[in-house]
Amino acid sequence: MLTLVAALSVAATGGCSTLHGVTSPRNARESATASTAASGPVAGTTDVDCSRAKCVALTFDGGPSEPTPKLLDVLREKQVHATFFVQGKGHTDTYPETLSRMAREGHEIGNHTWSHKILTELSEKQIHAELDPVQNDVLRITGRTPVLMRPPQGRTDDEVSAVMKKMGLAQILWSVTAKDYATNDTALIIERVLAQTRRDGIILLHDRYRGTIPAVPTIIDALRERGYTIVTVSQLLAPAKPVAGTVYRP
Repeated sequence: MLTLVAALSVAATGGCSTLHGVTSPRNARESATASTAASGPVAGTTDVDCSRAKCVALTFDGGPSEPTPKLLDVLREKQVHATFFVQGKGHTDTYPETLSRMAREGHEIGNHTWSHKILTELSEKQIHAELDPVQNDVLRITGRTPVLMRPPQGRTDDEVSAVMKKMGLAQILWSVTAKDYATNDTALIIERVLAQTRRDGIILLHDRYRGTIPAVPTIIDALRERGYTIVTVSQLLAPAKPVAGTVYRP
């Protein structure tokens, strides 16, 4: 099997349990490509072929927030589509028009919980309380229900994965972080992203921190100069479709 199935210990998830069902974007693509070759093309696949192009996914957590429209302006100017993992409290309930604009302009929207609680510390009922309101907000505002989510701090385990499977949500982790929540130094954010980015990577940034949005134009330009095609998470996985409960990590 091309799909990577890993059993990881706590250190990766911050708990005492294990995490199975982890796969990389590349392995998901290759598995889907083999299946497609046998059964025919997958409907709705993207025109970006990340098996050939040198792709990297650009993602933002924690919005929409007051500065997010400035980021959307940058992405529109640069003709880049990103994946936004949105929060509920103080975000989707406060900036619905910004969320609507994200969808109108072709960005992908995933769930990042209502109040950023650590899911591995919650019961199934409490996990639903963190995710259901955001699912409902995004559906009401954009007309689409998210199929992707990002667990706060990347902390997940088999129990969380089982709940995500029931909810129809694939879990998306990352390979590149600027730790922009801890610095407003735009130059440092740029340096960290460029130093860590590799093909099939997933970049994690936050649109609400002061140093991040000014860094985005330079990051985009520099990545393109290095031959990268910047895509959404779903484009990175295509022709694979996100599988509910599965954890995707480069």
